[in-house]
Amino acid sequence: MSATPGKGRPLTLHINGQSHGPIDVPEDMMLVDVLHEYLGLTGTRFGCGQGECRACTVIVDDERGPREVRSCITGAHYFEGKRIRTVEGHARRDDTGQIAALSPVQQAFLDHFSFQCGYCTPGFVNAATVLLERLAKAPVGRDEVEATITDALNPHLCRCTGYVRYYQAVKELVLNTPGLTRGGGEERAP
Repeated sequence: MSATPGKGRPLTLHINGQSHGPIDVPEDMMLVDVLHEYLGLTGTRFGCGQGECRACTVIVDDERGPREVRSCITGAHYFEGKRIRTVEGHARRDDTGQIAALSPVQQAFLDHFSFQCGYCTPGFVNAATVLLERLAKAPVGRDEVEATITDALNPHLCRCTGYVRYYQAVKELVLNTPGLTRGGGEERAP
């Protein structure tokens, strides 16, 4: 039985530690649209609509560990039963729901003035978060840090900043966070 375009079916999503649904969602709807239109989570950006710019990246946590998934080209029903994190889920919140502290990645981006318009920032935050979580499980040599960051961030496009400040922020964070690198002494990034 093939799916009828536009016809809905129930979907339950687990986003940022909360369950949403079941919601009747069209079979052909992309996750970014569900986030925006059904759940009011507008931090995930719709950029190119083709998965190239990666502003729409969300994090999926599963048995393979954290990984980036482009939500503008991935149907919402693919995410049934998966744990998803969006940019709204990174900051720590207090009992009233107000932001109490930014994540280390968010704070590093602010400290380095890493963005201008900020449209691509949610994708970069998610990419850097996945990178840090992977490095916590499998540290790299200090001499591999720059190449590792380049591999993680290169797929993400930014029209404003020339990337330099994103890369600098992530490099400083990686080099100054214990356990993410191995060897090469204890020197800190400037």
